[in-house]
Amino acid sequence: MANRSFSTLDRLLGEIDKAIKVLAAPAHANRSPVSAVGGELVLEEAERTQSGRLMRVNHAGEVAAQALYNGQALTARDPKIAAAMHRAAAEEMDHLAWCEQRLKELGARTSLLNPLWYAGSFAIGALAGAIGDRASLGFVAETEKQVEAHLRDHMERLPAADQRSRAIVEQMTHEEAMHGATATAMGADRLPFVLRSAMRLTSQIMTRGSLWL
Repeated sequence: MANRSFSTLDRLLGEIDKAIKVLAAPAHANRSPVSAVGGELVLEEAERTQSGRLMRVNHAGEVAAQALYNGQALTARDPKIAAAMHRAAAEEMDHLAWCEQRLKELGARTSLLNPLWYAGSFAIGALAGAIGDRASLGFVAETEKQVEAHLRDHMERLPAADQRSRAIVEQMTHEEAMHGATATAMGADRLPFVLRSAMRLTSQIMTRGSLWL
């Protein structure tokens, strides 16, 4: 059977469907890093609030990750690069599900700004992919490097008693580092300092916005 050729409208509708699933449909994962942690420990109200805010930021980051990878896959020139982006997005979907479930357990909500984070990240990802595959891979490598540092900071800030959130963040940190290493191994270009700095600023804006909204 010949491969089906998708029109621009088909691809646009496909991306809208992906966005709706990320923003509105419950996320599901086939594995869980908290399975070995055991039951929930009693958290003080202040600890629960702190964990809820940090996990909301992490959830928003995973929403942005879905958009980035989907945008980059859409404009990738090499089918192998597009496939790698789709694989990474599928793996990141587990992270989204873990954060979403943890927020429910903590009685916290997701960020009200998630649609904005998705739209902006998709546009950035599509632009990165359009520039070129090596630049797009460089964007992944730098993004994952910054995300890894961000998650390590959260490990320091999460309450010691919140073992479930800590297990999630620890596993996410490990896998984000793997994604960055994979992008580097595939031939990622190192991004200019100015662009790396702009990415850090954008990340800070998203972090602060999601922490409260």
